[in-house]
Amino acid sequence: MKLEFSRPPGYVLAAGMVSLGGFLNGYDTGSIGAVTEMPFFTSSIGELTPFLRGFTVSLIMLTGAFPSFFAGQLADRFGRLAIVAAGALVFAIGAALEGCANKLATFLVGRALCGIGEGLWISNITVYITEIAPSARRGMLVSMPQFMANAGICVGYFTCYGSVQIESSFSWRAPYIIQAVLGLVLATTPFILPQSPRWLLLNGHRDKAIEELKRLDFSAVEAEKDLLGPAAEQQISARQPGAVEGLARIFRKPYRKPALLALYVLGVIQLSGIDGVLYYAPTLFAQAGISAKTSSFLASGLSAILMLAISIPAVLFTDSVSRRTNVITGGSILTFCMFTIGTLYASNSVTPQNPARWLVIVLVFVFGLAYSATWGIVGKIYASEIQPAATRSAASSVAQGLGFFTNWIVAIITPVLLANSSFGAYFLFGSICFVSVLVLMFSMPETKGLSLEAIQEAFLVPGTAQRGRVVSLLRRWAGLGGFAPVAVGGAQTTESAIELRDVGGLLTQDAAASGVQTTSLESGSERSVRA
Repeated sequence: MKLEFSRPPGYVLAAGMVSLGGFLNGYDTGSIGAVTEMPFFTSSIGELTPFLRGFTVSLIMLTGAFPSFFAGQLADRFGRLAIVAAGALVFAIGAALEGCANKLATFLVGRALCGIGEGLWISNITVYITEIAPSARRGMLVSMPQFMANAGICVGYFTCYGSVQIESSFSWRAPYIIQAVLGLVLATTPFILPQSPRWLLLNGHRDKAIEELKRLDFSAVEAEKDLLGPAAEQQISARQPGAVEGLARIFRKPYRKPALLALYVLGVIQLSGIDGVLYYAPTLFAQAGISAKTSSFLASGLSAILMLAISIPAVLFTDSVSRRTNVITGGSILTFCMFTIGTLYASNSVTPQNPARWLVIVLVFVFGLAYSATWGIVGKIYASEIQPAATRSAASSVAQGLGFFTNWIVAIITPVLLANSSFGAYFLFGSICFVSVLVLMFSMPETKGLSLEAIQEAFLVPGTAQRGRVVSLLRRWAGLGGFAPVAVGGAQTTESAIELRDVGGLLTQDAAASGVQTTSLESGSERSVRA
């Protein structure tokens, strides 16, 4: 029997390529905590106090926060991929400096440069994938960077687990050599991948946008639904503001509501304590009773493998589960884990002789798994997809900048909290998760399966998103299901109310209400079709 393999669509390949940025982010997360505990790192760089260790680990987030605030504006001007490549090049230089360092100062300069590089690309890879993905597969594709981040964490842990056996400073330098090489690979993306068609439309290059849609293997139906329909083009081609105006614009009506929601979502993701778990996993497991350094590294690696494993079905079924259900369920599990661990430590139940220490270890695993399957996947998808086209890059980059900053806070305070209290950090992060579940339960409209333009319409039409959310809650409580109608084109309709089909190379659209103008992907010709 002859097996035939078909090439994945271009938008899948493009999303996978830029998701290397997520892998690099995860690789650093998975390796830095272990590196700072390696004997040869200490002999090369010096002994680190808890505060200095936290500062060293977290510096990459602090320096990443500042470029994140204007990375979206740069991408609006020069293109998503150009800024991703620039960030990757800066990151590669920083990783090379880390790998060559013989003094803490040099190592810190390298981490600072890596942070600047990540700050330039992190939000832009999400925006790029959001803009090239068909709405039916957007959730899965936008979650790819987070999946790759989980893979990077796993590879980072096990790289260190293997390299710690090397009896030289190469034991801790090897991870940074790998990062530098991969950073250079990511820097090649503008020369390989298609530009974002939405970015091209924003900048008035419609013919080029159609060419890139073909490279991305969009079907005519997908192109008409997501980009080339009259309503979509009108929203996409809105005038783009300058850098300063763009940052100010996201906090004005009607853009303020989705921008503030994105800021809250991405900030909360980091304040959940996940980076305390990821960066200091060897320390957490040692505190719970796994004393041998290699054993704590191995336990950290096992947690990374499980997080990677659970992220596979989470990514594949992202578009099958509502965003709200995902976030609320995940947040409830995170809250339970943090409060339970804190209670066990506060009651002095965690001792070498008490089985409670194994419960702590299991709950650390469960926390990481729940985060990877829910908040880690959906948070970045949601924060990006709810933004209007005119402010998507600016709002996403500012939200990512806040995420970097809160990430830095968690990373720098976690070792200090653990050194001074065995339970304080867990109660703090658990309380934040609990409050966040309540806030998101009443402020988060559903977006699963909707085109970006339909989501934009829902947020920009005053009261639409709020009405949809209330209707959804009432229907769910009444046992009628949780679908929230969205106002598109001035009428209450749903995605399923519109049937798109390709007839003779031209797109026609049967709508529930009125005629619309459609566009041929091949020729660019237009005609009106009445339902």
